[in-house]
Amino acid sequence: MIKGFIKKIGAANFVLLIVVLSIIVVSEYIYIGGNKLDAIFIGLWAPTILGFMIYLKKSK
Repeated sequence: MIKGFIKKIGAANFVLLIVVLSIIVVSEYIYIGGNKLDAIFIGLWAPTILGFMIYLKKSK
């Protein structure tokens, strides 16, 4: 199941999706820890990376 998903979207995109998910988890952890502004700053990296992925995919 995961191999088919990786084959469908590509290995590089799969790695970037894992990075985005880890950024979201780290941001939530920091937010719960009480450092709200840092968590929001880190949380904004995820949509930025996803937007960059979409831009690169569309520019081919």
